[in-house]
Amino acid sequence: MGKPTETNNSLSVTDNRTGKVYTVPIVDNNISATAFKAMKAPFNHGERKENETDKGLRVADKGFLNTAVMRSEITYIDGDAGVLRYRGYPIEQLALHSSHLESAYLLIYGSLPTKQQFKVFETEVLHHGIVHSDAEQFFRSFRYDAHPMAILTSAFSYLGSYYAEANPSLQGQTLFTKGTSESLEVMDKQIYRLIGKATTLAAMAYRVRQGREFVIPPTGLSYTGSFLYQMDYLGQENYKPNPILEKALDVLFLLHSDHELNASCTTVLQTGSSLVDPYSAIAAGCASLYGPLHGGANEAVIRMLISIGKPENVPAFLEAVKRREKVLSGFGHRVYKTSDPRSFIVRKTADEVFKVTGKDELLETAMALHEAAMKDSYFISRNWRQTSTSALYRSGLIYRAMGFPLDFFPVLFAVPRVVGWLAHWRQMMLQEGGVKIWRPRQIYVGAGKQDYVPSDERIAVEGPKKTPSPIAHSGITKRTRLASFKGKVEAKL
Repeated sequence: MGKPTETNNSLSVTDNRTGKVYTVPIVDNNISATAFKAMKAPFNHGERKENETDKGLRVADKGFLNTAVMRSEITYIDGDAGVLRYRGYPIEQLALHSSHLESAYLLIYGSLPTKQQFKVFETEVLHHGIVHSDAEQFFRSFRYDAHPMAILTSAFSYLGSYYAEANPSLQGQTLFTKGTSESLEVMDKQIYRLIGKATTLAAMAYRVRQGREFVIPPTGLSYTGSFLYQMDYLGQENYKPNPILEKALDVLFLLHSDHELNASCTTVLQTGSSLVDPYSAIAAGCASLYGPLHGGANEAVIRMLISIGKPENVPAFLEAVKRREKVLSGFGHRVYKTSDPRSFIVRKTADEVFKVTGKDELLETAMALHEAAMKDSYFISRNWRQTSTSALYRSGLIYRAMGFPLDFFPVLFAVPRVVGWLAHWRQMMLQEGGVKIWRPRQIYVGAGKQDYVPSDERIAVEGPKKTPSPIAHSGITKRTRLASFKGKVEAKL
């Protein structure tokens, strides 16, 4: 058909309500959603004013299935082909030849560093791993059984309270958007701090639950070596983590450094668009990652495998899934429709780890579940067969074989993902045209204008989801309600 011309590289839209034809330019295979605001029409007879038909069309995209919110040069994913690239480099090559911190440099600054550039970056990151001594009191304030992700999320936010020079609310809203050498220097220092302290905060969240004293980050170890040291050191002389476990953790960190605009990264950017400090933005991303549909997926998979137990229990479990009595975790992916390119790397890493730790007994159950589901017409008809799930399964089994508790799995996801969050945050701060606060539209389907009704004239609205749920109280509250005391108010049901 020939090379597209300037005139035909566009979309023609005919509004059948008015008969008008609109031309929308196509740039890099995308159209601007705001172009539809020009497509206005008069209200139909009886149409709700809240539809705002006279103000232009809105584009509905629940869950952001096909909405691009920014231009990015960082990570490319082709889910149909099973492709993942950092700045153009295939993830398979990086996992084989690079390291987590070298790939961090690549993601954040756009190119692979020279030896000297990497030395400077690595030195700064490791140097900034130490936290203020007051942090010990902060971590000790949590209960012994607090979830480590709750601790880590709070810790990132807490960390920002130390650095007034990194807060746009205090230093001016252009602190990170000016692009001057002074602005970039302030930005880079926060990047060093956040990556460097991520492992320290995570290790502190781990040790506080063990009842252990905290460990100052050591010198002379790698990023993941230092992390393992801070978690496990108990006073032994010349202690060094196992190199195979250290390397495995580095590979998994590299694989999980970034995954484009996933839920947590989008949360970081949504929060960051208000020009809040980066510590608060990272804390928001950490909270998003906490969820079982995102960073908690590995944990959910292992808990599912534990509940299944032995391979012979797999058929009964799958039948329960079909009856919607059980949930099948780890199958299907929002992006990948054929295979997850990280799964092959994780499989090789798992084999290396199992050589020194021993094979996890759940591995056979995981493989039996995977094989049975892939052959079952019920799951094939739902396209779950198309997606390889071994990345989730094996990475979870690796963490389990290394001795990490299940609820620490999301932390092991969050620590490396700080890199990707910062890469996208930095890109947004420095993007052409500045930062616009993210303010999505809604489609209002609620009541039209209503006049206020006095309480004694109202008709009760009742039913599921329409009234507050009653709570069954016990303990002190139950006994207090049965007690008598001055000023007691009797609740009316």
